[in-house]
Amino acid sequence: MNTKIHTIGIASFLLTITFSCTNAQKEKLEDQEGLPNIVLLMGDDHGWDEVGYNGHPFVKTPVLDEMASSGLRFDRFYSGHPSCSPTRGSLLTGRHPNRYGTFTPGWSLRPEEVTIAHLLKEAGYATAHFGKWHVGPVKTDSPTSPGAMGFDEWLSHDNFFEMDPVLSRNGETPKTIEGEGSEVVIDETLKFIQRSKNTNKPFMAVVWFGSPHEPYSGLPEDLALYENLPDSLANRNVRLTSNETGEQVSRPLRDVLQERYAEITAMDRAIGKLRTFLKENNLQENTLVMYCGDNGTPPSAARTGLTRREQKGSLYEGGILVPGVLEWPAAIKEPVSTSAVSVTSDLLPTLAELTGQPLPDRPIDGISLVPFFHEPAKQRTEPLYFWQFEPGEVFGKNPEPYIDPELQEGTTPLAKIMAGKFTRSFRNYKYKQISENDYSGERAMMKDQFKLVVGGKTPDESGFELYDIQNDPGEENNLADQYPEMVKEMQAELRGWQESVLNSLTEADYK
Repeated sequence: MNTKIHTIGIASFLLTITFSCTNAQKEKLEDQEGLPNIVLLMGDDHGWDEVGYNGHPFVKTPVLDEMASSGLRFDRFYSGHPSCSPTRGSLLTGRHPNRYGTFTPGWSLRPEEVTIAHLLKEAGYATAHFGKWHVGPVKTDSPTSPGAMGFDEWLSHDNFFEMDPVLSRNGETPKTIEGEGSEVVIDETLKFIQRSKNTNKPFMAVVWFGSPHEPYSGLPEDLALYENLPDSLANRNVRLTSNETGEQVSRPLRDVLQERYAEITAMDRAIGKLRTFLKENNLQENTLVMYCGDNGTPPSAARTGLTRREQKGSLYEGGILVPGVLEWPAAIKEPVSTSAVSVTSDLLPTLAELTGQPLPDRPIDGISLVPFFHEPAKQRTEPLYFWQFEPGEVFGKNPEPYIDPELQEGTTPLAKIMAGKFTRSFRNYKYKQISENDYSGERAMMKDQFKLVVGGKTPDESGFELYDIQNDPGEENNLADQYPEMVKEMQAELRGWQESVLNSLTEADYK
């Protein structure tokens, strides 16, 4: 697009504006009036390919398509990890999840982490979380509940949820709320926004949908949109959770995709309801609304429409490239796109800059995206790292819990049975000493237009993969043998970053 961004000067949003008045409370209120409202939306298992604006052959996402065509579209937006809990931790903290032991789904945050909610409360925001949490239990006494992590209020689930979700309000006993899951959490978000407006406080709502994570279900009107998927899709079966039993079953792909796409469309419609509310209540102009996925497309989606290598669980593009769109009419007046590499851990530094808050005094892996609002052609100059830590190889048979296991037990039921129960519990272990063996696991580094993969599926004789992602987004041509010096340099930088991460894991950042 040949477009131009007109931005309101960032200085007008900072809390450090100097006023001549002497009344401290009046000064703080005047500062808050310039701050943008913030709504951060995230889909569950929604990969880069499954939106209309990226050319998917079947799925209908008219609202996200409109956001992509009217706001800022990130063409290379990445999840911090190829699975959900770690990515969510990265968004909350601005840090790679391995720094605080959120290695895979079901591993919690640590209570000492500083989140976007902590920062924005300092700036005077009302803060709330709605929907999937999955970085610790949501119950009242959990040291990693949304409330413990800085949110004023929450209506949340320990994991994912479906139709008629069972959610906990502010940590209390979970209750069923009838309705389509995405619409339920958006309706709660709108009530929170209205309360914040009534008290003249800027607001931040973090809304994490349960869709389109399996098991799938859909409203009749949404299912009807996908009745005519190709017959060829019926000739293949995929495995996923049964809504009836919670166990794994095998079903025809066409039936599964009809339900999955119905969930995506329902989520898209719920986002539209949010946008309409903001517009009708004169809030749209100065509200920053961002949507992204938490990891790549899962196996149950069977790669339909996928143009990137691999899927959820992999550090190839199909596992970490996700949709990323941002609207903020006060700052982004005309549609624009950026090819700059960006990631979920960039959200905390971005919001810190917009609200004038200092970054936490610890290693931060993300960068502020504000420069890309001004210069969409600008590229990321800092390296970006990914790492699938291998806790099974690091912790022994009886690791020391970081948090009392009773406090890590979940309470919100879900459709999928695991370990003999329909709830989820969490874990986090103490890590006391760095060992050479701890550097293992699939890892990747992006720098300029290149991506280094270590521990991947197709290394050359040296054991590495190097891709020119700009010209080879499918990661088909390994250039490691052509650029040995670049590989050596990137590997050294990657190793240095891993040393920093393991140092954080020892709790050094909290001392």
